[in-house]
Amino acid sequence: MTQKALFITSNAGIEHDELIKPLEFLKSKGIESIHAAIEQKEVQTVKGDQEFGPKYTPQTSLAHVDPNDYDLLVIAGGTVNADLLRLDPHAVKIIQHFTDHAKPIAAICHAPWVLINAERIKDKNLTSYKSIRLDLENAGANWVDEVVHRCNTGGWVLITSRNPDDIPDFNAAILKELDTI
Repeated sequence: MTQKALFITSNAGIEHDELIKPLEFLKSKGIESIHAAIEQKEVQTVKGDQEFGPKYTPQTSLAHVDPNDYDLLVIAGGTVNADLLRLDPHAVKIIQHFTDHAKPIAAICHAPWVLINAERIKDKNLTSYKSIRLDLENAGANWVDEVVHRCNTGGWVLITSRNPDDIPDFNAAILKELDTI
């Protein structure tokens, strides 16, 4: 059976490489990878949170996702993306479903911010973009400065990385995790 990865984003401010590079990487390895956004309309990517990147059309909306259909959740970064996702009730419910069912989540850059609103960050060891470190620590996480970090505290796996420079290691960690499922 083909493994399936779910990528979730908002419709604005998604860090281009943090969505597209892991998505294309997993597809190249035979992993069915689906992109769902808050709304099923074009998503605007950015580069470095400041320059517009290409637009992409997601395959579905978060409201139409059945988390039972997926083996792994990937949350792309981008400051605006993470801020919008953390306020979306469908995104929060998807994250809670993955953690409640011990399915792995991979989050890069600002994406761990979303876990705060899903109330799934306490006691997790993780890394992220440095500007959200204090937010994560105040929510009960233990922050580390590493290229990629894997944590299984609380009975579910969280894979995190800091920024687009870490994508090759982030991708490798996701693939390694899928090999264990």
